[in-house]
Amino acid sequence: MRSQRFLGAVTALLASVVLLTACTSDSGDGGSGGFGEKAPAAKITAPEDGATGVSVTEPVQITVKDGELTEVTLTNPEGETVAGEIAADKLSWATGEDLGYAKTYTYAAKAKNSEGKETELTGSFTTFAPTATPRATINPVDDATVGVGMPVSIKFPEGPVTDRAAVEKALVIETSVPVEGSWGWLNDSQVDWRPKEYWPANTTVTVTANLYGVDYGGGAFGKKDLSTAFTIGRNQVVKIHTPDHQMNVYRDGQLFTSYPSSNGRDADPGTNTPNGTVIVMAKEEVGDFSNPRYGYTNVMKKWAVRISNHGEFIHENNDNAAYIGKENVSHGCINLLEADAKEYFDSALIGDPVEITGSAVNFPTTSDVYDWLIPWEQWQSMSAL
Repeated sequence: MRSQRFLGAVTALLASVVLLTACTSDSGDGGSGGFGEKAPAAKITAPEDGATGVSVTEPVQITVKDGELTEVTLTNPEGETVAGEIAADKLSWATGEDLGYAKTYTYAAKAKNSEGKETELTGSFTTFAPTATPRATINPVDDATVGVGMPVSIKFPEGPVTDRAAVEKALVIETSVPVEGSWGWLNDSQVDWRPKEYWPANTTVTVTANLYGVDYGGGAFGKKDLSTAFTIGRNQVVKIHTPDHQMNVYRDGQLFTSYPSSNGRDADPGTNTPNGTVIVMAKEEVGDFSNPRYGYTNVMKKWAVRISNHGEFIHENNDNAAYIGKENVSHGCINLLEADAKEYFDSALIGDPVEITGSAVNFPTTSDVYDWLIPWEQWQSMSAL
């Protein structure tokens, strides 16, 4: 009983001390004025000190309760300050730039409560480390002027991409006029965007690939963002019906000029100029057309316009002048007279469509650019979204 009485007395004493501490005068007259409570200290919340695996693209946020932020700094391992801004209401701060992979960042934040009492919080965290950061490429390049059949192509030469949907969500196409089109995955390392119909002439196109920090799958993440801005040129389309021995060039849907040609040999499907829509891929003033398989070497031809990686070109072949416009005797290329080949070469843009009909065989879908060989409905199904 004595012990219980002693504990009760101590408890009562402590209660009286707490009561006296909480009740203070704000008048300074010995307690004869009003009473008030102290404002709670500002409480800062930030990423947990020592946290790992932090996202490099999601903004890092630092917030405060019962006060306002007065100063926040986030420093990278090189001692440089990361861009960030305190919100207008001074209740939060957020980064304004992406962070680096597998880096440790240090933060320091200050806040004050309604009475001006300052609170500080410091700490550090480390961003996540991918197993790989494969590079990507984008085409057409900045400031290019290309033909109306040119697709946008994003390649992952160190692929494969296993999460195609995640990548595709990061890709944005903007055009100066409305253009219907779709992304299509040609394989695990390449995704192209092509319009349903040929691009409208003179369209300006901007492509943004926000790939940094995107999870490609399998532990691989995007190395950096990519972008390009290019222009679609005049509408020029080449049409060749191989039995006619003519190459017709159309501008804006109207016949612009016509050249006699000799196309792939009709009797041998292996040397036909195949059916299908392809595009101008490259131009060489002098091309090497040596082909030991057919018994000729050191064969150089002028004004060579590549239309596939299957081996087909439009080029000069004055050695074949007797057959040009009369008979198909080439090994798959479109042969023109030199003056015509030069005139066409000078007029051609990378990305100009070349439509070929009348052959016994079709182009295989093995060239680098076979987008227009795919029917539109099938092309749409090649999107991951």
